[in-house]
Amino acid sequence: MAASPTHWTRYAAPANFYPLAGRLIPWFAVPAVLLTVWGLYLALVVAPADFRQGEAYRIMFIHVPAAWMSMWLYVTMAVYAGVGLVVRTRLSSMMAAAIAPTGALFTFIALWTGSFWGKPMWGTWWVWDARLTSELVLLFLYLGVMALTAAIDDPRRADRAGGLLALVGVVNVPIIYFSVQWWNTLHQGASIKMGAAPTMSNVMLWAILVMTLAFWMYSFVTAFLRVRCIILDRERHAEWAQRVVDNR
Repeated sequence: MAASPTHWTRYAAPANFYPLAGRLIPWFAVPAVLLTVWGLYLALVVAPADFRQGEAYRIMFIHVPAAWMSMWLYVTMAVYAGVGLVVRTRLSSMMAAAIAPTGALFTFIALWTGSFWGKPMWGTWWVWDARLTSELVLLFLYLGVMALTAAIDDPRRADRAGGLLALVGVVNVPIIYFSVQWWNTLHQGASIKMGAAPTMSNVMLWAILVMTLAFWMYSFVTAFLRVRCIILDRERHAEWAQRVVDNR
């Protein structure tokens, strides 16, 4: 029997979503660990050395999934922020705040690993390349959303301010993705394209996809852990939240 809409919409209430998030965390944490181990094994042991880049190319198995997640999480954060602004559901704004630090982490990892890859390939740690620069802007947007939300004491005003910045910053995501097509950049083009065969071996493709799925599972875990903390903080005066704190 299909669940009624009322059954699912009740989880929009922080008091109902808090225990659900707690139950879901192990279901994402275990796959995150297993997929990470599998992905690293494929990337570091099974995948052969690249005939042009040698062993240095293996950093892409972290760099590419991290870059993908940095953009995906930003769009997800902006969607939650937009729902919070339009529908005024408190949980949506809380989820946006919970996703931001993980998105910032993946953006930093993408920039950091990109620099390590760029040194042997380009001979320098950093260039003001279109994709690198727009990815750096993405990091500043994440940090801006986090700082703006933390700087305002009133949670509702903080959610509105952070949500507006998140929505404005969405324009940077397609700039990152299409930068290698729109401008003449040092950054190589996409090896995986929709509607076209990948320009890499199957084991390399599997390693990237497995690591991406591992990062995705990790993102669920951190978002649920963090949103539970945010819920308890904002609902601390509610009777149910006080009971949870007292039982710890």
